[in-house]
Amino acid sequence: CWEPGDAIGCFDKQYEHKGRCCNRCQPGEKLVSECNGTEYSVCTRCESGHYQHSWTKEKHCAPHDICEDNAGLIVKTQGNATHNTVCQCRAGMHCSDTSCQTCVENQPCQHGFGFVAAKAVARISSPCEPCAEGTFSNVSSKTEPCRPWTSCEEKGLVVKVKGTNTSDVICAESSRRSSLSVLIPITAAVVTCLVGVCIYCLVHTGGHSCLPMTPTPPPAQIDAEKPREVSEGQQPVEAGEDLLPVQETLLGGQPVVQEDGKESRISEQERL
Repeated sequence: CWEPGDAIGCFDKQYEHKGRCCNRCQPGEKLVSECNGTEYSVCTRCESGHYQHSWTKEKHCAPHDICEDNAGLIVKTQGNATHNTVCQCRAGMHCSDTSCQTCVENQPCQHGFGFVAAKAVARISSPCEPCAEGTFSNVSSKTEPCRPWTSCEEKGLVVKVKGTNTSDVICAESSRRSSLSVLIPITAAVVTCLVGVCIYCLVHTGGHSCLPMTPTPPPAQIDAEKPREVSEGQQPVEAGEDLLPVQETLLGGQPVVQEDGKESRISEQERL
């Protein structure tokens, strides 16, 4: 210890007593007797169930907190000579106030509120929290958190109805996409039918096309009642008259037509 005349100021881990700077007791200990002219400060260890968390000149250690079961409390960290016991609420309960001397049972998070796991672990307040912008909760639950709104853009849709803290957004197709969704199936059906018809024709017609061909006009028929055209130098023949075969005879080097069955009367003179 310092002499009274020398005590100008004491260090942080000392305290002034009767004009002297006496040493404080370290954490986990309590003061038994103060310093004097011949002795330093005397300290001793805190008794069981008590603690002292800092350098002190106190002669008593503080008792550990008791986690009362009927208050809904359980031991989170057991105390020792330097630290107090830490209590917490049982699962499914939270502190009734900031001092957390008692606990109350968690109530289901209502619509528009979500369960927050971190707050439930701490058990210092209700684990329910209002849903932030862009999230919602439409159920009453002790475990369900707020869920994010559906992203219409990721699905290639547009927002039809904006979401709230209790409802999700409603998506819808754009007008252009709606038209395409109707037109594409119709076009596909028509193309499929055409392909099916072509395949059927190729199989059942031996490879010929089923497409209609331009019809070839039939050859012109000769009218049976129309008289034949008589070539020049021939006599017309009446209908129904029998035609007799004819023979040709040379007369004077010129052919003479003679009917078959008639005698040829040519004068001797003509023969010479």
